[in-house]
Amino acid sequence: MQGVCDPTEFTGEITEDIETEIETLGPAKIPNPINIPNQCFVTDNIRVSLRVNYNFLRENLSKGLESASLELAGPRPYIYFDPSKTKVGIVTCGGLCPGINDVIRSIVMTLYYSYGVDKIIGFRYGLQGFIPKYGHPVVELNPEVVKDIHTMGGTFLGTSRGHQSIEEIVDTLERLNIQILFMIGGDGTFRAANKIKEEISKRGLKIGVIAIPKTIDNDIWLVSKTFGFDTAVELACEAIRCAHTEAIAVPYGIGLVKLMGRHSGFIAAAATLATKEVNFCLVPEIDFDLEGPRGFLAQLERRLVTRKHAVVVVAEGAGQRYVRKDPPEYDASGNIKLGDIGKFLKDRINEYFKERGLEVIIRYIDPSYIIRSVPANVEDRIYCGFLGQYAVHAGMAGKTGLMISYLNDQFVHIPLKEAVKRRKQINLQSRFWLSVLESTGQRDFKNSP
Repeated sequence: MQGVCDPTEFTGEITEDIETEIETLGPAKIPNPINIPNQCFVTDNIRVSLRVNYNFLRENLSKGLESASLELAGPRPYIYFDPSKTKVGIVTCGGLCPGINDVIRSIVMTLYYSYGVDKIIGFRYGLQGFIPKYGHPVVELNPEVVKDIHTMGGTFLGTSRGHQSIEEIVDTLERLNIQILFMIGGDGTFRAANKIKEEISKRGLKIGVIAIPKTIDNDIWLVSKTFGFDTAVELACEAIRCAHTEAIAVPYGIGLVKLMGRHSGFIAAAATLATKEVNFCLVPEIDFDLEGPRGFLAQLERRLVTRKHAVVVVAEGAGQRYVRKDPPEYDASGNIKLGDIGKFLKDRINEYFKERGLEVIIRYIDPSYIIRSVPANVEDRIYCGFLGQYAVHAGMAGKTGLMISYLNDQFVHIPLKEAVKRRKQINLQSRFWLSVLESTGQRDFKNSP
C-alpha cells in the first residue's frame, strides 16, 4: 500500500506540534452490532506514533512531553448512534479522481450490511446539493443502487466547485435529520467540512462530519497516499511511453507530456521513476530557468545533439512564472487559474531550435482529463474500500471533525483542522527526488548557484 509514498520522503519530517485528539459527539454506549471477534475491535487508547523530526522530539522529551500519536481507525466495541434511527448523507466535491465511486460503494455497503443503517442519501453535484435554489434532488442509496458503480469512472453523485453558504448547508442537514455526513474531497472540501463542523457545534447539534481525502495530485498533508494516485501514475506512464515512441521515430524528436499537479509534482515524478524513459522532469516544487547556458533549453539542446531524441514531462503547475496571468484569474473555488505551461513550452522549444537552424518535431500529449476520468485500478479499489469502511466505523462511533488517513502503514484519524494547515509537496532533499534526478540524468536548471 505504501509504495514510494512514504510521508517523510515526500514532505520532510514533521517539525511542528500537531494536535491529534479527535472530538466525539458524546459517550458511545450502544454495543456494536458487527459480528466479529472481540479482539478485532479497536479502542481509543490504541495509538499510532507520528514520525517527527529527531531534534523536535528530543526537545519535547526534555520538557516532559510525549511523542505525538494518532488514534487508530477501526470498529469500536461500542457506538454512539442507534443504527435503526440513523440517517446518513454522502457528498462528493471538487475535481474527478479514479476511485470516488469505490468509496461511495464501500460506505453504503458497510453502513447497510455491517451496521444495519438503511437510511442513506446522496447529495447531487457537490455542495450545491444542499442549497435549495439549485433544485438538485437527493438520491436514496442502498446496495442495489451502488452495486456496480465501481466499474465506472467519475462520481455517481456528480460534483461541483465553488463556495456555498455554510448556514444553508447545516440548515439542510437539520431539516433532513442527517446524523452523519461523509464528505469526499480535497483541500477545499476539507476547509468547508471544518466550517460545517464548527457551525454544527455552534448550534449544539449532534451531527458527525467525516472526511475522506480525495485528490489525484496526492498533495493532502498528513496522508501517505491519496486514492486515485496509483491509477493516475499508471495512465501517465502509458502517455509517456507513447511520447517516447513518437520521439525516437523521427530525427530530433521531442515527446512532451503535461501531467496533473497544480502545487505538487508527485504524479510527474512517480511516472518518471516508473517508466525510465523521461529525460527531463519539471515539477512545481522547483524553479527553472529557460534561457542561459545552464537553462532548460540549453540542456535540452545538448540532449538532442547527442541522442537525437528527448522526452520531457512537466507538471501543470511548474514554471508558472512564465505563463502567469496579470491580473490573476480565479476559478469558482478561489484557486488561481494556471497558465498552460505545456503549450508554452511547446511553442518556446520550437522557437528556440528554429533560431538555431535545427528542425525538431514535437509530439505534445496532455492526458489529464482521460487520467482523472477512468475507473480505479486494482490497488486503488482495495484502498478505497478500506477508506469507506474506516470512515463508517468512525462515524457510527460518534466521532466528528476528522479525516480518515493512511499514514505510517496504518489507517488513522486526523483532526480536520490539522489536515488543512499546509499542503504536501515533494521534499527536494529526499531519496525520492534524488532517484528522479538519477533516473533522468537532469541537472539543476538554474544559471546562478
